[in-house]
Amino acid sequence: MNLATKLVLVAALVLSIFIPFGYYLIGERNKGRYKTALGVNVFFYFGTFLVAAIMLFGGVSVHAADGAGSGSLAVGLGYIAAALVTGLSCIGGGIAVASAASAALGAISEDSSVLGKSLIFVGLAEGVCLYGLIISFMILSKLG
Repeated sequence: MNLATKLVLVAALVLSIFIPFGYYLIGERNKGRYKTALGVNVFFYFGTFLVAAIMLFGGVSVHAADGAGSGSLAVGLGYIAAALVTGLSCIGGGIAVASAASAALGAISEDSSVLGKSLIFVGLAEGVCLYGLIISFMILSKLG
């Protein structure tokens, strides 16, 4: 990246932070202020990503000419798949642990003899995360 591209990216980042914050501080004091400030924040946030994408991906690819990039799409999609498997399984496991653990604590507070049974359900919910991580490692082993 040349100096002009870097300056444009830094300027877009600075503007995306300072303009919404300044608008929030200077804006009028009413209920619509928060919705408007949120809209301005979202506009500048995604606007910064649009400018960054144009700057980063708008040029000619150097790797496309050497012929080594023929399998790069498959490898890139494999990495995305591994990231999605890990992320989504951990989100699902977190939701399951939150529900199971709160119910287990409620049950234990009433009757302490159900501790072992309730820990099994919490462990099963945590297993969802581990299964996702194992599948992610299997995908990564096929890529490398």
